[in-house]
Amino acid sequence: MEYKDYYKTLGVDRKATPDEIKKAFRKLAMKYHPDRNKGNKEAEEKFKDINEAYEVLGDPQKRSRYDQLGDSYSQYQARGGAPGGFDWSQWTTGAPGGYTTQVNMGDLEGMFGGFSDFFSSLFGGMPPTSGSSRVRTQSRTAQPRVYEQPVQITLDEAFHGTSRLLQIENRKIEVKIPPGAKTGTRVRVAGAGPATSRGQASDIYLVVEVLPDSRFSVDGVDLTTELPVDLYTAVLGGTVKVATLAGEVQLTIPAGTQPGQRIRLAGRGLPVLRSPGTFGDLYVRIRVDLPRKLSSTQRELFEKLRSSK
Repeated sequence: MEYKDYYKTLGVDRKATPDEIKKAFRKLAMKYHPDRNKGNKEAEEKFKDINEAYEVLGDPQKRSRYDQLGDSYSQYQARGGAPGGFDWSQWTTGAPGGYTTQVNMGDLEGMFGGFSDFFSSLFGGMPPTSGSSRVRTQSRTAQPRVYEQPVQITLDEAFHGTSRLLQIENRKIEVKIPPGAKTGTRVRVAGAGPATSRGQASDIYLVVEVLPDSRFSVDGVDLTTELPVDLYTAVLGGTVKVATLAGEVQLTIPAGTQPGQRIRLAGRGLPVLRSPGTFGDLYVRIRVDLPRKLSSTQRELFEKLRSSK
C-alpha cells in the first residue's frame, strides 16, 4: 500500500491550524470542482484527492491518527526502509464495534466517489466528518440516523435551481435543489438513507454551499456587480448592457454619473427560497474608464472645458 501525503495534497504545513486547512481545502475545491472542469478527468481525480485529504485533516481524531502514522512512516524511511516493506498491520482498521454503515453518494459526474485503499484501510472504521464530500452521521436517541451530504453549487444553479443524482447502494435518486438555495440550506430526502436495525428509514440531507462567482458579490438575496463605463457616457448619459443571472438587460446611465455610484435594478437579484416570484435586487457599481491617450482635438476640447470652469 502506498502512503498518501495529505498535507502535500492541500498544500499546507504539518503544523497548519484547522482554519488554514479549511481555507486551503475551499480554495482547491473551488478550483477543481467538476462543475468548473466539465469533462476534465484529471481535475475530477484531483477533486477526489482534495476531499479525501480534508476528510482526514479536517477531523481532529483522524488527523491525530494520521500524524502518528506519518511520524512512524518517516522514521521507517529515515532508517532506509523500502516503500513496500512498511508494516501496515498496526494501522489498519476494521476492528469490531467500529462504524460499518456505508453510504456512497454521487452526482452525474461521480464527484462523490469512494476514497482510496489507503484511506479505507486506515479510517474505514471511523465515522465520516462534516467537512468533506462524504456522508456525516448524526446520532439521535431513539430516532433514525440522519445523514448529511455537503454539496457545492454554482451561483447560476442557485438562481435557476438544479439537481444532484444520489447513488445509495443499488438505488439512484435525483434530488431537486430549489431556486434560492444558499449556503447552509438543507434539502431533505426523506427515507432515502439506510434502514436502522429496527427497520426505520433514515433521512438524507443535502447541505448546500454556493461557490463564489467572479461576476457578482452576494449579500443575502441581493447581488452587486461592477460595470465599466467610458467617460463620455458617464458625463453625458446613455444606455449600456449589463449582465444579470437571467441574461443581459439594458441599463440607463444618467448624465453626470460618478465613479463608484451604484444603480439599483429591482428584482434582478437572487430568488427568495420557497417564495416564487420574489427576488432580491441587483446593484450595479459604476467604474468610469478614463481615456489613456487623447487626440489633439480631444485635448483641445478638454482644455476649453477646464478654462471655462
